[in-house]
Amino acid sequence: MTKYIVVSGGVISGIGKGVIASSTGTLLKTLGLGVTAIKIDPYLNIDAGLMTPLDHGEVFVLNDGGEVDLDLGNYERFLDVELSRINNITTGKIYRQVIERERKGDYLGKTVQVVPHVTDAIQEWIENVVSMPIEGDEKPDVCIIELGGTVGDIESAPFVEAMRQFQFRVGHDNFCLIHVSLVPVVGSVGEQKTKPTQMSVRDLRGAGLTPDLIACRSSKPLDESVASKISMFCHVGPEQVLAVHDVSSVYHVPLLLREHGVMDFFRRRLNLDALKISDERRLAGEKLWTEWNTLANSYLHLHESVSIAIVGKYTDLHDSYISVYKALEHASLAYKRKMVINWIDASDLEHDTLKKNPLKYHESWQKVCGSDGILVPGGFGTRGIEGMIMAAKWAREHKIPYLGICLGMQIAVIEFARNVCGMTDADSAEMNPDTPTPVVVYMPEISKTHMGGTMRLGLHSTIFQKGTENSTVRKLYGGKPTVDERHRHRYEVNPLHVNTFEKKGLQFIGRDETGERMEIVELDDHPFFVGCQYHPEYITRPLRPCPLFSGLIMAAIGEIKTL
Repeated sequence: MTKYIVVSGGVISGIGKGVIASSTGTLLKTLGLGVTAIKIDPYLNIDAGLMTPLDHGEVFVLNDGGEVDLDLGNYERFLDVELSRINNITTGKIYRQVIERERKGDYLGKTVQVVPHVTDAIQEWIENVVSMPIEGDEKPDVCIIELGGTVGDIESAPFVEAMRQFQFRVGHDNFCLIHVSLVPVVGSVGEQKTKPTQMSVRDLRGAGLTPDLIACRSSKPLDESVASKISMFCHVGPEQVLAVHDVSSVYHVPLLLREHGVMDFFRRRLNLDALKISDERRLAGEKLWTEWNTLANSYLHLHESVSIAIVGKYTDLHDSYISVYKALEHASLAYKRKMVINWIDASDLEHDTLKKNPLKYHESWQKVCGSDGILVPGGFGTRGIEGMIMAAKWAREHKIPYLGICLGMQIAVIEFARNVCGMTDADSAEMNPDTPTPVVVYMPEISKTHMGGTMRLGLHSTIFQKGTENSTVRKLYGGKPTVDERHRHRYEVNPLHVNTFEKKGLQFIGRDETGERMEIVELDDHPFFVGCQYHPEYITRPLRPCPLFSGLIMAAIGEIKTL
């Protein structure tokens, strides 16, 4: 029987439920257990595809093309698994399913209600996820379920009720609840307050759920007296109160949880020792724990740094580029460098900013010029495009390592067309539909009437072209003839202009199966000037960095020639 661990949150959203859920899963994997994860988002959207990154953070893309919450990226990175769109439950998905079933007559004329029909649909969805194999043909031993939002919210009420019913459906020994709450530090003396946690647990119990562990988030370690107070007023044992204070990196959270005895608690509470674990998986778990310890401890002993300028459109909210940031961090850790990110709003590099706010303009350009490398990530819309083009031009002319992802690759092509090929009016059909020289065009198979889920999404193959054996990018990928990467785009490089670009030195070394869709571009006579139409950051792992990000870091620290 699969074990279920539900992670709920109280007091405020964005409290760290995702990191605690991921860290819990990592610890269970170190025992040799198979772990999967589900994120429940109580919004009415079908998926995260049309949500602005500035409100909700990055839209994470899965192998099957699912556009999901960024927490699923956390799960994949921590658990080293590949999830699918079924692992992200939204209110929109559940209600659509229930309404479609009602229209088909599946409910046999009954009055369709939130209880039992919606709550049953939620529980059935969870069981369907658990029935899917995660490694070969093996089904998960443990399923981590993160309940998004905050307990007490109106929109999350059906999911809380579904979990209340689910605990009886699967049995006491197979269901465990971690409630994540905030212990704020207030006043000049730094007093830790327990009342928000008390009220949050009261709401949770009022909904019919009892926390097995209370993870208390705080900016500093929890005082013993505060932990005792929470234990007493929230009706849990002292060992069930976890002090999860701020640490130097997310990689230390599993270490912190294990230090608090979480693994021993789960062993007792969920009877984990009764699960059959092969010697091979047990040894793999022990190896994972050793490697994770090494990774976390190495983070504390980094003496050299490397700086990368991220020139983007959504830099006001760093979570908009969380996978990009994590991919950079993983690559820099592999080369024993501390990652320093210079966040730059692309529009601040444009001449309009020079007129309106010259201080910000010069500060932004100082960051660009002072960085060891430049990265232009994905994005949509016209804002900041000219600033990105200027950054790409600076990188090309001054031999600064450059990595363009999705839009960033298209930016590199536009800049090259304008300033090297003499196409002064070259542009993207996305930014200027009436441009006389569209070097980036709308993909012909993409719908122009529906936006949700209609892009080129998910895992697609990129084939390295003949004569690219000595390419830096291909070497980074270990000389493979093809690579599979995740995509999310509506526009592509216009194949009509490819020959012109290649004659001038911009080589399209990777293409799709047809040879007509450009996937990887690499500039001749440059340490590292690379663009890719796909999103390599989506498959980064702490212990296995993305090849292109490794290349950017190697170039930034002067080691790219060692390939």
